[in-house]
Amino acid sequence: MIKYLIIIFYLLSMILIGIFSARKIKSEGDYYVAGKRGNVWQITGSLLATILGSSAILGTADLALTQGWAAAWLLLCASFGLLMLVPVSMIVRRKGKYTLPQMIGDFYGTEAKMISSFIISIAWIGIIAAQIIGAAKIMTGFTGLNYSWGVWGSGAVFIFYTLIGGQISVLKTDLYQTFIIIGGILLTALYIFIKEPVPPQAMTALKFPFNEGFHPFDLIVLLLTYSSTFVVGPDIYSRIFCAQNELTARKSVLISALVLIPFSLCITFLGVFAAYKFPEIHHQNGSALIPVMLATLPEWGIGILVAALLSAVMSTGSTTLLTSSTIISDPLSKGLDKHHSMRNTKLIMLVIGLLSIFLSLSVHSIIQSLLIALTIFSGAFIIPTIAGLFGFTASKSRSSSAMIIGGVVALAGKIVALEIGYLPGNLLIITGFILNALILFSGIRTKNN
Repeated sequence: MIKYLIIIFYLLSMILIGIFSARKIKSEGDYYVAGKRGNVWQITGSLLATILGSSAILGTADLALTQGWAAAWLLLCASFGLLMLVPVSMIVRRKGKYTLPQMIGDFYGTEAKMISSFIISIAWIGIIAAQIIGAAKIMTGFTGLNYSWGVWGSGAVFIFYTLIGGQISVLKTDLYQTFIIIGGILLTALYIFIKEPVPPQAMTALKFPFNEGFHPFDLIVLLLTYSSTFVVGPDIYSRIFCAQNELTARKSVLISALVLIPFSLCITFLGVFAAYKFPEIHHQNGSALIPVMLATLPEWGIGILVAALLSAVMSTGSTTLLTSSTIISDPLSKGLDKHHSMRNTKLIMLVIGLLSIFLSLSVHSIIQSLLIALTIFSGAFIIPTIAGLFGFTASKSRSSSAMIIGGVVALAGKIVALEIGYLPGNLLIITGFILNALILFSGIRTKNN
């Protein structure tokens, strides 16, 4: 009974925060960037809550079933990306207003802004879907609820509080959810470590940093397609835009990067333990953490961990939903400062939320859904955005061509890797980055010139 009360209390709290936050929205700036008043606690909490979603927690634990301790690379690569972002985060805060495509438009023109808005909004549907998939797996594994009901129920809650409360709601819920996530996972890991001793040989069967399940070339591709999205990412930048000043932005990014390092080892430990405790488990049938908590934790511990897992997926889902909706609303509303922009954003949010729910009903793999989306984004925008931040630009035709060709080739590589072969697919992904750079830099110039 205790575990159900914890979950009900958590879900109701998120809804009430959304309703309360809606009363504080006085302008478009409040809805989109929380009035740019976020302090270090709020921005750090929101960054961590955004990063620690389905891929970070459920995905890492599931990867540990086949990759062992090398699964920690997923979050370690996220930490590495944030560390790379630290020195440029102040530039991002200074130059950015509401969205990443706005910045790209400042660098390369309206056409580049439109292209980036379209590609990011389409790709981010996959990321939102990954969070809904994660929430549904949690509800299915924990309660035996039908998967489709889990998809609709979890999707409806975070769509509601994001829609009515905007960025103010997201920052508030993210901060609380971060404490729940970190506390729940650490408590679970500590309880298992003390109560369920595991033979050392079982815990080191698949070693770090590389083993038969994870090779050096895998790390290179992960750095290109995953770490890079934390250096240049619409969700990460949307957090930075909310910071009250440049120093707050830099401190928040650094703290988040450092917190991810021990957390990556903690969540990987749970996945490795699951592989030892349940050798027949397969991640396609649910999260690796579900049987761990049901078989190992007391009732109150199960309730806390489920709240932590739901916090992880719903916090990331709310941020990605608001970010993608804002990106589409900007060109359609002809500016986010217009009085009708919030209304348009809310309508778009409903559409994107429903599309993500429908995608979640047909694709059940968290990592597959996430990495396909991030591969499109990274192949298209990493290089042009970094170049623009450091004062370089290129003609409209070159920048647009670089984004389109880089994104398409990288996506083709990901499809090849999934359907045909690991090596040719990953080589094609790398080719997408190379083509992007060659097209862009062949005609690049500094703005000072």
